[in-house]
Amino acid sequence: MSDVTVKGFIEKYRLAFGDKVPLPIAFGYSDIPVSEIKTVPKCLVGSISNVRHGDSLTLSADNVICGGGGLYTAFTDMPERVPIFVSEVEHYKKTKEMVVDYVRGLNIELTQKPYLNFVRIDNLKEWSDAQALLFFATPDMLAGLCSWAFYDNNSPETVVTQFASGCASIVTRAITENRAKGRRCFIGMLDPSARPLIPENELTFTIPMCRLMEMLDTMDDSSLYQKAFSALRRRINR
Repeated sequence: MSDVTVKGFIEKYRLAFGDKVPLPIAFGYSDIPVSEIKTVPKCLVGSISNVRHGDSLTLSADNVICGGGGLYTAFTDMPERVPIFVSEVEHYKKTKEMVVDYVRGLNIELTQKPYLNFVRIDNLKEWSDAQALLFFATPDMLAGLCSWAFYDNNSPETVVTQFASGCASIVTRAITENRAKGRRCFIGMLDPSARPLIPENELTFTIPMCRLMEMLDTMDDSSLYQKAFSALRRRINR
């Protein structure tokens, strides 16, 4: 594990991106909730996005009412209606069989812990409390985050974008990658159904914790503190 503490990363992040960017959100499964188990709107994305303002969020099988949301947060198996809805209502896949095949390929393992917690990073005590870090990022921020990820990794899958609902692009991909101890980061929130719940000029960038522990040790030497990114930093903080 990296020697960079949560507090130390926040200082480095502010130095790299400036004071106007939202702090990233840490999330992971736990036996202990970090907030009251409140009813959330059917789509989880808006509630997750709101964590950037400082309030923590706890999801569970009791307050995730969206069938897809329950699946992609690993609280429930896939409801029978999901393949039909995705293919015949949303038209995101040509056939329901394609949806079933897609979900099978996600390798979702039902969580053995009752809670999925989201906390803004300044409310995180230790890195061990999280399984991934989530950034809501503008294109200029993405340029910096991707450059940082590319710095020590030549793989063509260093940063990937894959078909997914909003919550799957945030949660499922990163949790599965972390479990496999992989090195991929994920750009998400290309789901037209969920995009109205976040600002129009944002996507998400998710770093599994296993990869973050590597990236924390390359941050100082990456392009984030060099001349090329300084112009973007000024534009981000206008």
